Amino acid sequence: MRVVVAGSSGLIGTALVAKLRHDGDEVLRLVRREPQAPDERRWDPPSGTLQEGTLDGVDAVVNLCGAGVADRRWTQARKQMLLDSRVEPTEVLAAAVAEAGVPVLLNGSAVGYYGTIPAGPADEDEPAGRGFLAELCVRWEAATAAAAAAGARVVLARTAQVLSPSGGLLGPLRPLFSLGLGGKLGSGRQYLPWIHLDDEVDALVFLLREDISGPVNLVGPSPATNAEFTRAFGRARNRPALFRVPKVALQVALGEFAEEILRSQHVVPRVLQDHGFAFRHDTVDDALAALEQR
Repeated sequence: MRVVVAGSSGLIGTALVAKLRHDGDEVLRLVRREPQAPDERRWDPPSGTLQEGTLDGVDAVVNLCGAGVADRRWTQARKQMLLDSRVEPTEVLAAAVAEAGVPVLLNGSAVGYYGTIPAGPADEDEPAGRGFLAELCVRWEAATAAAAAAGARVVLARTAQVLSPSGGLLGPLRPLFSLGLGGKLGSGRQYLPWIHLDDEVDALVFLLREDISGPVNLVGPSPATNAEFTRAFGRARNRPALFRVPKVALQVALGEFAEEILRSQHVVPRVLQDHGFAFRHDTVDDALAALEQR
């Protein structure tokens, strides 16, 4: 395949590009500066432009653009940036896909779409929830409309918290657990959707090749509560996980984002399982143990 990837320098994008090239696919990476390598093509979302010929002969476009949700405290300006860094680039890519007749648009999204799920398990038929992240995901996914209207196969990859040896959810947790300060957040009873980076990338490649469209939950097949996740991480690190971070402390430290990380999201990957996708890591214990062995 000939694949164009936007957001190729992030955690997921870097791993996806490597996987596609390992499989023998050709990858072109979109950059917002002057290209410095043969595989780079320039684009400018604010002006709605892509370097001429970028989508010629392309089989699929993968859009993983977006500023980090948990990187900074949510001010109004930061929330606007989170929206702008997703919605505008997606609209530009969807319009370009429609104009060039690219057959597939694989677009990033998140399980934040569902908001709080009071009763689970929930699959891709679950309606959108409430809260900023849910609203962001709704607008993000809606920005693909031009591609769908033109007949492209549009996939909305609703990704859970990614477990990786080099970032993702575990980045800020490892130092705490190394010091013996790890613990559950709030009550710990809320479900925490997770997926190992290997399975995330495998699933994205699977979705590029299979005839699947619409929303797809990229989440591990064995849901875990925050308390179960915490105990599993403690076992993987051979460290105690005795502490509990109370809700009020999270609110003081994180502001509005604290409400998001305390939401319970009992999400399952029905579409992937229905189409025969095989996870490498079926449980959170297996996923975390595999990461600690690297």
